[in-house]
Amino acid sequence: MLKIKFAKGHEDAITPKYAHEGDAAFDFHSVEDVLLKIGEKKVVKTGIKMAIPENHVGLVWDRSGLAAKNGIHVMAGVIDSIYRGEIMIVLKNLGEEDFQIEKGMRIAQMLIQPVVTANLEEVESLDNTERAEGNFGSTGLN
Repeated sequence: MLKIKFAKGHEDAITPKYAHEGDAAFDFHSVEDVLLKIGEKKVVKTGIKMAIPENHVGLVWDRSGLAAKNGIHVMAGVIDSIYRGEIMIVLKNLGEEDFQIEKGMRIAQMLIQPVVTANLEEVESLDNTERAEGNFGSTGLN
């Protein structure tokens, strides 16, 4: 099992944890009350700092209930292993009503994944595939 060290940088910070055994991601809580108006984007503090292990990344995702019921979407979701600052969650309200984030509320979840570093090589052309340059909707609806 992978060990991730974390520190609380705020007196109201809540320990990140998996809600259920077998969950893929653990939850982050807000340490502040924030009103997120319709269409508004704000950075919400968690009070948590982490040391994500080398060759891993923390991917911050929506909480499905907040997204489905309230239109609350997470943005800017890549936390690199060399970052040691507070984990802050960028939230956007895509819903139809203002949304009140309360201190202690679960606002996002993080999935830890291994990282493969690619060796990028510029070439004159790419090999052809069945899809080729087929863009959005290239396979149709059915």
